[in-house]
Amino acid sequence: MKTYHFIIKGKVQGVGYRITTQLNAQRFGIKGSVSNLLNGDVEIFAQGDEIIIKNFKKYLKIGSIMSKVEIVEESILDKDNFENFKIIY
Repeated sequence: MKTYHFIIKGKVQGVGYRITTQLNAQRFGIKGSVSNLLNGDVEIFAQGDEIIIKNFKKYLKIGSIMSKVEIVEESILDKDNFENFKIIY
């Protein structure tokens, strides 16, 4: 299964972006993780069907009510399977 790697840039830390991402991932049945990076970006690993990931990406661009997403960078990686979707603190 493909693992999609996203880097989210903008106002995405301290605004509920990670919890919103986790809730959307769970709703879509996506496995992976979301975490804050030291530079202010958010990193997401997501595993799921290509069409589901495409829809999930739409929500990554929206973010939480208080966030302001400016850029969504995407790549595909070979990575181990995830058991669920979790926030990494």
